[in-house]
Amino acid sequence: MTTTTINVTGMTCGHCVGAVKEELGALPGVTEVAVELNAGGSSPVTITSEGNLDDTAISAAVDEAGYEVK
Repeated sequence: MTTTTINVTGMTCGHCVGAVKEELGALPGVTEVAVELNAGGSSPVTITSEGNLDDTAISAAVDEAGYEVK
């Protein structure tokens, strides 16, 4: 198992967290996504996966949810 932590900006509520978790959780190999919401700031997001994830795929998934990797 591999753990990757990123910082996501723009999330303000539980709905935001759900959107990010859904998009990241859909990436191949992802087994868990945990978000520590820091409303209005940069929120740490920890992704657990079966192997290394492509940074571009992570950024694209977060972008699809409507937020930005910092």
